[in-house]
Amino acid sequence: MIVITAPTGQIGRQVVDTLLDSGRPVRVVARDPGRLAPKVRDQAEVVRGSHSDPEVLTEAFDGADSVLWLVPPDPGATDIEAHYLGFTRPACDAVKANGVKRVVGVTSLGRGYRRHAGQLSPAFAMDAMIESTGAGYRALAMPYFMENLLHQAGTIRDEGIFVMPNTADRTLALVATRDIAAAAARLLADGSWDGQDTVPVISPDALSPRGMAQVVSEALGRPVQYQQAGHDAYRATMTRYGMSEAWAQGLVDMAVAQSNGIYDPEQQALATPAPTTFRQWCQEVLRPAVLA
Repeated sequence: MIVITAPTGQIGRQVVDTLLDSGRPVRVVARDPGRLAPKVRDQAEVVRGSHSDPEVLTEAFDGADSVLWLVPPDPGATDIEAHYLGFTRPACDAVKANGVKRVVGVTSLGRGYRRHAGQLSPAFAMDAMIESTGAGYRALAMPYFMENLLHQAGTIRDEGIFVMPNTADRTLALVATRDIAAAAARLLADGSWDGQDTVPVISPDALSPRGMAQVVSEALGRPVQYQQAGHDAYRATMTRYGMSEAWAQGLVDMAVAQSNGIYDPEQQALATPAPTTFRQWCQEVLRPAVLA
């Protein structure tokens, strides 16, 4: 049995579809099963509740061989590490109690980075906590999600800009969520591995935000510019949209770490990149969203 947490999220949803299409037995943990696709409700076992709830996790992990572990974002969280570990701690207890053999987690590149990195640092603490269970663990290590630009599809369409707090000319490693999901599905379906390791998933691209804007312009057939936000202004904008001060500051600290090269060692050592290029993603995903 393969257990998927966060099955309605952009990664979990794709993993569930892939595994069901291959005929694998799947169990999902869903706070609101009504948000699941009809196919998932019909073909997968559904455990209702939050995957931060020890009782829900005990039920979900019973008889499980493999688990996909994702901590959902909470922009209202006042303590980012407490949010990550508050989810992960009961999961680790359930992994040990139920003898789960393998866990695949979605985390970040840059675990060797020695400074605070906003939302990335709690992800590294999550990895360490899961590894302490002794279960097999594959940490899928991610850079900047291409899908983050979808949040600005309207601004790209109406104003011809997208905004980030990252340094305009600093290379930023990228990844498409479909490549993350494909890597996760492969590992979850493979019952032969054990031990603990990090698996970087990175696109072939090496683009700065300004370079990304050029590719977006070419994909859309219209000029799009990158606008670098000052850290104070960006933090104020995010809190105005309802984020907590801690979460907004974490986004700023993450951008600083990205601009300081937190992803560089693993990107430079990468032997086999993920298949989706940024240009391909812009043509196939961003362009339809902007033009919708």
